[in-house]
Amino acid sequence: MSIDDIYPSLSDLKKRAKRRLPQFAWEYLDSGTGVEDQMKRNRAALDQVLFETRILQGLFEPNQSTTFLGREYAHPFGVAPVGMSGMIWPGAEHILAKGAAQVNIPYCMSAVATVTPEDIAPSLGGNGWMQLYPPTDPEIRRDMIRRARAAGFHTLVLTVDVPHASRRERQRRAQLTIPPRITPKMLWETATHPAWALGTARHGQPRLRFAESYVKAEKGASSTAHPGYLLRGKPDWKYLDDIRAEWDGHIVVKGITSAHDAKKLQDAGVDAVWVSNHSGRQFDGGLSSIETLPAIRTAVGPNYPLIFDSGIEGGLDVLRAIAMGADFVMLGRAFHYALAALGAKGFDQAVFMLSDDIHTNMFQMGIRTLEQASERLITTD
Repeated sequence: MSIDDIYPSLSDLKKRAKRRLPQFAWEYLDSGTGVEDQMKRNRAALDQVLFETRILQGLFEPNQSTTFLGREYAHPFGVAPVGMSGMIWPGAEHILAKGAAQVNIPYCMSAVATVTPEDIAPSLGGNGWMQLYPPTDPEIRRDMIRRARAAGFHTLVLTVDVPHASRRERQRRAQLTIPPRITPKMLWETATHPAWALGTARHGQPRLRFAESYVKAEKGASSTAHPGYLLRGKPDWKYLDDIRAEWDGHIVVKGITSAHDAKKLQDAGVDAVWVSNHSGRQFDGGLSSIETLPAIRTAVGPNYPLIFDSGIEGGLDVLRAIAMGADFVMLGRAFHYALAALGAKGFDQAVFMLSDDIHTNMFQMGIRTLEQASERLITTD
């Protein structure tokens, strides 16, 4: 029996991941903020995007390769930045970066990763994007940018939807600290999850090594008061201008849910906008990301590059996002569920699952290219 027969969907990987992770790691990966209504809306709104199917289309082969920001990728999806990846699964950043390079999709490293740009440079294979939380200190910002460029990252992703730490109540209840505080409860959780514990023993205690290059870590800091949060400032439009002057590659701004903001970013010369509500981890009182996408597409016009995330759980969801106006889709939780479920093999299974689902649904819809997905949308107008 193949892995795909045992774990044919993301929900199967998610169930196994929960069993294999200590509670504090699971709560960090899986949780939102507030009562998690935003997460529920993300899922419910995607489910409302429906398509027509077409018959008697003859022999054809759907093409899911795509060009985004001048680079050809094998699939219309990539690996979104997830902070503290190496705490969720030991060695996660290297597994994801190497895997993405092998299948030719982008890997976006978080500024609060458990590795540095220099550590991961050999794994990038030319597909590296670097996510940046905006440091207050301009010298630190410039040095972070310099190190990212020297390590081979070619696209900078400025995340702007974290003006303040969210409460993330589930993380608080799990007593997650960075680095993890040694308590009887944590020792028990570690001992009863041997795969995670053995991997962590091999890779060392997870720390935010990039951020800690600039800010000393406080022992046992809460998961919303770690070095990455201490570095983070409150940028304005002048800050964006400064980054554009300092970075010579593509610049993407992540965390946009407003058509007004998207248009302003386009006018400011940003290369692409990333439509996202941080997967429900920052604000519990807004629309789902997919509901905001059509208005943003209208505001920026048909040819401006748009990325989408939040709530994606399969290849059909990728097609939904593309049909509603996205050019590219990024997934964070999904790849980490896969790693926690199956280790390094999980990455390959997640990519196969997503790409095969896209392929199958393109056949059902009778479309040969991703761009044709919007032609099959069922509208209620």
